[in-house]
This record gives sequence, structure tokens and C-alpha cells, in this order.
Amino acid sequence: MTEDRRTQFHQIAHGQTSRPWLTSAWQHHIGHEYGAENFAAATLDFVRKWDWDWVKINPRAIYYAEVWDAVYDRDDYDWLIPRTVRTAIQEAGDIARIDYRDPETNKVLQEQIQAARAIRDDLEDRAVIDTVFSPLSVLLQLADLPLYPEGQGSAQEDDRGLNRQTLIFDQPEAAKSALDKIARTLADYATLLVSPKEQGGAGLDGIFFAETGLASHGYFNQAQLEEWAKPYDRIVIQAVRQADPEALVLVHTCREDAHPEEFTDLNPDFLHWDQFRPGNPEISTDFPAVPVGGADFELFNPGSDVDQIRQELDQTIQASQGRPFLLAPSCTIPTPADEEALRLLSGTRAPKQR
Repeated sequence: MTEDRRTQFHQIAHGQTSRPWLTSAWQHHIGHEYGAENFAAATLDFVRKWDWDWVKINPRAIYYAEVWDAVYDRDDYDWLIPRTVRTAIQEAGDIARIDYRDPETNKVLQEQIQAARAIRDDLEDRAVIDTVFSPLSVLLQLADLPLYPEGQGSAQEDDRGLNRQTLIFDQPEAAKSALDKIARTLADYATLLVSPKEQGGAGLDGIFFAETGLASHGYFNQAQLEEWAKPYDRIVIQAVRQADPEALVLVHTCREDAHPEEFTDLNPDFLHWDQFRPGNPEISTDFPAVPVGGADFELFNPGSDVDQIRQELDQTIQASQGRPFLLAPSCTIPTPADEEALRLLSGTRAPKQR
């Protein structure tokens, strides 16, 4: 009996597979990010063009803030993000207004669920996972604060006097209440994503749980991650496990000095970080999760050094030492991306072992 790539994805998660790796990439589909049908069609076109082995649905980056009524200009993008018209949290006291949002009725989340169902229905032969940001990342986004340490001290913070200190650390009880409500919203949303279609869910294979740059360069240090991130991460991940025991969780931590070891106690099935960035461990590091890695995502910019991508892909494969893993860029590739670079990645497929 021939195994399809969806079966192989699940086998890799459990270290038992006839393929040592499966290959994928994802990007933002600017101009096609709004409307479930439009977004699903763009995602499917990208998957079919490059015939990716597994699929990470990559919604518009700010849809979480839209759940809590932030407004963006969908016709005016700055790089990969539409221009902010109104934030959900404009001053620190606004955190008290962050409430639970029901994914069954919330229009933004329903749009994403409908898109996920359409993608799932069209790609039954391969694994499909959807992106869910960590609750702490979502809280920062609601206040239009940086998700990565390089954004500290920017106009994003200085113009309003709103930063991590004033939003979170100066009002801990209010911040924890907001984080709990965000986490329970995301938990119910993730439940709908992974629940079987016959139970009203989208029937996905799992979630891509993005810690963004929270751990990078100590943006949130170990103690802060334990207090402000992980308790709420567990609410979401536990909901996925309860909704479908077969559903898989891929945890992603981004940028340099990203400390993937900090997230192993969330018990992910897969762990994704950039092994080529300073301060990050090798992909061969013995973590209790299947590694996800490949070339640096920024190398996929148009006019990129394809030889450098080839070298990093080869190093990743060699470092895996025959253990199962997922081959993918270190983060979302640029829009647009270099066609030759994508052709190289798409062609880097594992032979089936006998």
C-alpha cells in the first residue's frame, strides 16, 4: 500500500517513516489575504506550483488583532503588514477591555476557519497545519508593540509611551486576565481547526504555534517566559490535544538567540528554529521533538545567493544524521521570493527508504 505524504508527516512526528524528511515553505499572499475563498485559492496555487510535501497555512499576520477590533488598511501594505488605522489597545488601561471572543461567531476567526476547511478539502493527501500565535505574542500585537527585540525603543513604542513595562509589568493582574481570555479564545479556535470535519471542525493535522521573537536576545527572559508566556501557551496546546489526540503541534521560535530549549517543556511534536543564526543550537541538538530547519528565510529574497541556500540545505540534511525531520526555511519567506531559490528548495526531496 502506497503511503501518502500526510501519513508520512505523522510518521515523522513519531520517528517512524520511510522518508527521512518532507519539504515545504510558506509566504504571505499579499493582495489575497482577505476573504476565505480568495486566501484559500492563493494558498492552494502556491502549494501546487511547488508541490510542497506539507502545508503551513500562513494567514495575514495581523488577523489576531482584528479579532479584537483593530483596524488595518488592507490596500496599503508596509512590507508584509497592512497599515494600522486603529489599534485594539491604544493606552495601557485599554487592556481591561480585552475579553473572550467566540470563534463560532467571530467574523475574523470564521473567515480563517472557512479558508482552512477549503485548503484541507483540496489537499487530503498531505498534512495541513495552521498558524496560531502564542497568547503573549497576540497581546503585544493588540497594542501594536514589537514581537521581536529589534523593535524595542522604536516609534512604535515611543510615540505613545506604551511598551512592555507599561502594558504588562506595571499592571500584572490586568495583563494576566487579558492573557487568559486571549488564550481561551485561541484554544477554542484551535479546537475548531483540528477537530474532525464530521464534528464541525476543519480537520487539520495540527497547528504551527508561533512564539515569534519572544525569547530572542532575552526580549522576555526565562523567568518572564515562565510567568507570562507558558501558562497561556499550555491552555492552547492542551485544547489541541483534547480536540484530537492525533493532532500535532509545531512550536516555532524566531530570530537569533531564540532559545528553542525554553519551549521543550510544552511537549511539542516538532520544534522549529534557525540553526544558522548566532546564538542558536545546531539542528542535530538532541531535543525531545522532531526538528524543523533548513536555509535562512532571508536568503529567499529576489536575487539571492542560491549557492548559499544549497549549502545550508545540504548542511541541514547532513546534520540530521538520518533522523527524521522537516525541511523548511527558518521562517516565512519573502513576498516575492526568488524563483530559482524556490525551485532549488522544491527539488530537495528525500528518497524513499526501503
